Amino acid sequence: MIDNPLSVLALIIGIILVVPPVCRKIHVPSIVGFILAGIAIGPYGFALFSGTQTIQTLGKLGMLYIMLQAGIEIDRNDFSQNKLHAAEFGVLSFLLPFVLGLITSRWVLGFNWGTSALMGAMYGSHTLMTYPIVSRYGVQNQRSVSIVVGGTMLTITLSLIVLAMLKGHMLSKTDPSFWWVLAAKTLLFVVIVLQAFPFFARRAFLRERDPIFCFMLVMGMLVGAAWLAEWAGLEGILGAFICGVALNKYVPNRSPLMHRINFIGNSLFVPLFLIGVGMIIDISLIWESWATITIAAVMIGTKLLGKWLAAWIGQRRFRMSSMERQMMFGLTHATAAGTLAIVTIGYEIGYFSPHILNGAVLMILLLCTTSSFVTEHAAKELALQEESRLEADKTDNSWLMLSVGEDIMPQLEELSSLSDLHRTEYTSEQSWTEAKELIERTSRSVIVYHAAQTLNTVSRLLVAVPKHAEKEHDFISCFGQIRRLSSQIGAKVVFFCDEDTREALRAMCRRKGKYLRASYREMTAWEDVLMIAKEAKEDDMIVMVSARKATASYNSLFQQIPDMLQRFFHGHSYLIIYPEQQTGISDHDILLSEQVHTSGSWSAIGLIKKLIEKIIYKIQTR
Repeated sequence: MIDNPLSVLALIIGIILVVPPVCRKIHVPSIVGFILAGIAIGPYGFALFSGTQTIQTLGKLGMLYIMLQAGIEIDRNDFSQNKLHAAEFGVLSFLLPFVLGLITSRWVLGFNWGTSALMGAMYGSHTLMTYPIVSRYGVQNQRSVSIVVGGTMLTITLSLIVLAMLKGHMLSKTDPSFWWVLAAKTLLFVVIVLQAFPFFARRAFLRERDPIFCFMLVMGMLVGAAWLAEWAGLEGILGAFICGVALNKYVPNRSPLMHRINFIGNSLFVPLFLIGVGMIIDISLIWESWATITIAAVMIGTKLLGKWLAAWIGQRRFRMSSMERQMMFGLTHATAAGTLAIVTIGYEIGYFSPHILNGAVLMILLLCTTSSFVTEHAAKELALQEESRLEADKTDNSWLMLSVGEDIMPQLEELSSLSDLHRTEYTSEQSWTEAKELIERTSRSVIVYHAAQTLNTVSRLLVAVPKHAEKEHDFISCFGQIRRLSSQIGAKVVFFCDEDTREALRAMCRRKGKYLRASYREMTAWEDVLMIAKEAKEDDMIVMVSARKATASYNSLFQQIPDMLQRFFHGHSYLIIYPEQQTGISDHDILLSEQVHTSGSWSAIGLIKKLIEKIIYKIQTR
């Protein structure tokens, strides 16, 4: 037995270092490898060391991290589109296993109604243990994953409600105020996590950009939310998930902060959690008693059947592919933290026997293994399908990102990462005169960026879209840039445009897999663009879609954009987007179907422009 702390630390680090490459060699998910390693070194294996409290504590943080990651990585646009489906699937994923659990526990295993209901709650819950696999393959924004993650919060909540009801039934004989206290604590927990946490996070991120501070703030809120959940009589994993949802807007998926969270979690906390799960599994229970084996077999079969039926009905109901059904089944039949919480409390209050406790441990081992294989296979296939679809839709445009009068290279790189722009060049110009010359010389898509606040604190994107912008050669790429940025930072989008452009934008926003929640304001002509200033709030970013000369949506008033931004939007972050200009064709082939009619405060400029054009035309025709 190893007693030296440094030796224990060396052993754990060695396992974390060796297991992933070995598992890749033998084509086994790393999750299975870490659990088996925990069994081997634990008290029921070779018992290499006695002190497991530290590993269990750090491992619990790993489980909280997985739930935090799931909450943070929810795509708000996709979730808005699929929230009803997520709620429906959450009810299905809980109710079917719960009902099957009542039937098998009451009439197959012969347990009483209280024990049967608690076992049904244990079958209904699931743990997103295999979510890191989904994240690693980059398919976390798939519709099936969004529905499962959204429904997970509901299944966990329903399971904990059943647990609380049965626990309250046992305590109500001596403490009639149990339900009032539970309701009050739960309400306080929800208000603090969903209201106070985002409030303080936003102000902290505005004032402090130190990466260590930002990371520790998120970790502190994670642990705080888990503690508050347990204090309220719920479970820490529910608190961690709700904390992720609360911080979703302030931790964009492709931000440096999210990269740090992923790196620390995947390299340390999650492996420790899986090793800790393995250390509590006693393999000798398999041949110790037929009662344990019988109970474990019924539990495993009930859970698999219930979750598969939920995934199958979900596939039919939401018109998904068989691979999406497999993804839902793989994510939902894994079990760990929720099951351990229910079975431990059930054992303590007298509902569960030692045989049920041991059977639950065996169920965790088998289902974690099968879930890893099923999820990894589905994630790999969906990733290949996504890659093929993207290749088919890919445009070969290259982006130029620049700032004017300020050197903000880190902010430009962060914006590019959040918008998922791969072919990007960064530059800075001293004046707008130089910037305009550069923009006119290149045909590439261009973004001019001014950073007045951090991107993760932006609440809305106010987007001014000129008339005929939808007819530009590369407008779809510019729209995609806005959609991806909105998705990453959780900002709502408000389009200011005319009626025809609005209809085109509505169609783009409703595309399958490209959903964007947006609202619209009427802007009949570019001269009315200053109406944005009346609506702009402190946390809004101004986005203006511009164009170069001799293009479909060009307006001479675009030359006034720099002055306009400086005068009316100085305290806001802003983007100016120039679509890629199509080259190699005759000027007569470019759509210039309608001149922009000027009015209001800008009418004089338009009249002067028309007068000059007429004079030049008469001179040329003589």
